[in-house]
Amino acid sequence: MPKMRYAVLKLGDVLEFVEMPADHVYQLTALNRRLHKELDKLTASGVPSLPHVIAECDALEVVDNAAPVLHGLEYMNQLERAFASLDEKSYPLISLLTEIRALQAQLEQWYEEEADA
Repeated sequence: MPKMRYAVLKLGDVLEFVEMPADHVYQLTALNRRLHKELDKLTASGVPSLPHVIAECDALEVVDNAAPVLHGLEYMNQLERAFASLDEKSYPLISLLTEIRALQAQLEQWYEEEADA
């Protein structure tokens, strides 16, 4: 069974848990930090509220269903859709989307290889 890690994300009082291959969680954390640096520069309406990655962990046992565990690829697909839907005119959004899509593609490949194994 592949080694998975979890990213703990927080937006306001809401926690989210994202399960990803252990070798990719650090990329999600780095991407999250980069996106937060750039959010204030976006001028489009409807800029998504983005949670902060507040922790990474190897094991996770959720005892309250109020905070479900999201599949890593599902989370990345949601993130990509949220940023791709922006009608940004003043800031080169393409660089952020490129970073999101790069991690998304890596995860797609990882899950395909796991399915084949």
